[in-house]
Amino acid sequence: MSIVVVGSINMDLVVRVKRHPVPGETLLGSDYETHHGGKGANQAVAAARMLGRPQTPGKGGLAAAQSAGVRMIGRVGQDEFGNQLRNALKREGINVNATIPIAAPTGVAFIAVNDQGQNTIIVSPGANHRLRPENLSPAEFEGAQVVVLQLEIPLDTVRKAAELGKQAGAKVILNAAPAQKLPDKLLESVDILVVNESEALGLTGVLPDSPEMALEVARVLSEKTPTVVITLGEQGAVWVGPEGSGHQPVLKVEVLDTTGAGDAFIGALATAICEGKALPQAVQRGCVAGALAATRVGAQSSLPWREDVNARLES
Repeated sequence: MSIVVVGSINMDLVVRVKRHPVPGETLLGSDYETHHGGKGANQAVAAARMLGRPQTPGKGGLAAAQSAGVRMIGRVGQDEFGNQLRNALKREGINVNATIPIAAPTGVAFIAVNDQGQNTIIVSPGANHRLRPENLSPAEFEGAQVVVLQLEIPLDTVRKAAELGKQAGAKVILNAAPAQKLPDKLLESVDILVVNESEALGLTGVLPDSPEMALEVARVLSEKTPTVVITLGEQGAVWVGPEGSGHQPVLKVEVLDTTGAGDAFIGALATAICEGKALPQAVQRGCVAGALAATRVGAQSSLPWREDVNARLES
């Protein structure tokens, strides 16, 4: 089983506030915290945890897990943030041979979380925007069953990664975040498009504010991509694809911080697809993983393990 993730790697600087400021306003917040993040890295960790805990190096397991599990392709800076982030991915059992430190600042995300657990995020891409199409090699995609992409790296690089994934025979999952217009050439190489409400609005001009409306929007998007999944926060997720369509309600939890919920969903979805599960079961696992992530603070620190999701599904 092999999942290749191509995307961003950031250090998240998180501050809690009672409410989000309006333009021109200054608010006092909590002490800030640093968390490992970046949508690409978050989704790589989410997928790795859904494959199970890495074995200990003494049993020869960590190297095996890195070669057969999740591979991260990205860029970090030659700085302390970059060292911390790369080493953290390695500890998760992720292959980071194609995650290369370069002479640029490591990407940073500035995140404010209010008392309701909702967040606002500003990203300084740094080294992430130095990952160019010519940096990608077909060899890095050999054996991949699933390729996971997002939009925090240059769009040309995303398109090249999708093409290399298809050439390798992998299922290509695109999480179209942050929202932007997508060229048809990219969508032709995507098997599963995953968007949230605001991203769907940006692509179609229609806000899917209910499961029924989301299904209609997903059908419009599926005219260019075989399978479309729209996540709806506390309303769960809907899907439209060759296997049909449907709505998956979300697990009821006490929300603390939604920062990593979408990435947890993608990681669980990608792992389920890699394991050959049908789309409804993959979406169900994604919804449970996302809900569990929302009960914890931070991005990667909030991502659940496989046994956490299995326990909720069994109960």
